[in-house]
Amino acid sequence: MSDLFEFYIDGAWVKPHGTAVETVVNPSTEQVVARIILGDSHDVDRAVGAARQAFAGFAASSLEARIDLLQRIIQAYQRHSEALIEAVHLEMGAPLSLARSAHVPAGLGHLVQALNVLREYRFERRVGNTLVVREPIGVCALITPWNWPLNQLTCKLAPALAVGCTVVLKPSERAPLSARIIAQVLHEAEVPAGVFNLVNGDGPGVGAALARHAEVDMVSFTGSTRAGVAVAKAAADTVKRVSQELGGKSANILLDDADLPSAVRHGVLGCMRNSGQSCNAPTRLLVPRAQQQAVIEIAQQVLAQVCYDDSNPITAIGPLANAMQWERVQDMIAQAIAEGSRLIAGGLGRPAGVERGYYGQPTLFADVTPQMLVAREEIFGPVLAIIPYDSEAEAIAIANDSPYGLSGYVTSADLERSRQVARQLRTGMVHLNGARADQAAPFGGYKQSGNGREWGESGFDEYLESKSLFGY
Repeated sequence: MSDLFEFYIDGAWVKPHGTAVETVVNPSTEQVVARIILGDSHDVDRAVGAARQAFAGFAASSLEARIDLLQRIIQAYQRHSEALIEAVHLEMGAPLSLARSAHVPAGLGHLVQALNVLREYRFERRVGNTLVVREPIGVCALITPWNWPLNQLTCKLAPALAVGCTVVLKPSERAPLSARIIAQVLHEAEVPAGVFNLVNGDGPGVGAALARHAEVDMVSFTGSTRAGVAVAKAAADTVKRVSQELGGKSANILLDDADLPSAVRHGVLGCMRNSGQSCNAPTRLLVPRAQQQAVIEIAQQVLAQVCYDDSNPITAIGPLANAMQWERVQDMIAQAIAEGSRLIAGGLGRPAGVERGYYGQPTLFADVTPQMLVAREEIFGPVLAIIPYDSEAEAIAIANDSPYGLSGYVTSADLERSRQVARQLRTGMVHLNGARADQAAPFGGYKQSGNGREWGESGFDEYLESKSLFGY
């Protein structure tokens, strides 16, 4: 066990003012692997003050200097990749194969993408006699979650630094290990003092203090919709920009001409990936009513291949990230059963043969109706709801009948048909015929899935203000 009690502020590791101790638990073993200090408002003031002091100089840095800085960060990240793999595995339970193939590469991908965008981004453009200038917004508070810690951290941090902002990072107190290594990466890359600051803490303490701080110009938050509402309310009095990537309940529509074995396997594994702890997971599987039984049989075959020991990286899933999340998923499954959802596989408790760790059973419900809890609430666990439909129009209506609008999935043998359905979905993203996400494209959602967009050029836009120089 390690005591990681220092914060990174103004270019150095410093002793916190806060004294509350939080344990970091390995969800695979339920053993404590580290302890951290939870910061307080004094720590926030110190970090924000350092970021404010550094802002003018960093905002004025040249494009070439920031390109060089990102290149150094990428090199340092690559040097620490093995440590990052181990950290993600320990702090939130990702199988080592998934940490190696997805979590750590996702972080690197956002850094490389930011470098590519920076080389081409137009910070100035002429509109008639006016020069429109894009300038860094200022001091940014980055509040990141535990489910994809490196992905969410770097997709915020990379564009913020690229455009000239200074930042204060509050990672999840449940998954702080990879963020600490990122701080070391930035220190080795010689990020100027005060440009990056790290304060550990919880939402009600450090998160709320950052959101309401008068010297913070922007908050970028990823987490639950409930917590996002709290952040927005805390930020409202200072009228700062708030960018949010929140919950989701994404529909995966299989049209009647889809290749069922391939599409169902892809959809089931997509839902179970990262133990179902992805905001854009395809957790609602919409299928033609006449094909539901065939879909159930294929899904059962796929779930039978799931393992918990990383022996098959394609079907391996880890535990839920913490005890609170395990309890929440158990409660949601129990409510779904009580409500009348037809349980096909999985259910309550740990998987057979698993005696420790916060592992949940990969769970499949069928004959789910759009108003059932399992079709409406974000469970954030390995739980898939099969919803039958009778027409393409009904499938689209069911998909859109949600308070969320983060992502969607459409599969058809006819690409043009997939395109037409995708255009009718009220979501920020749609995957056509199993297409992967693209880090160059905007990531974000409609409705209660948040506001603003991350990734690629859109990620840059979030951290910039527009200034019009009339008569230029």
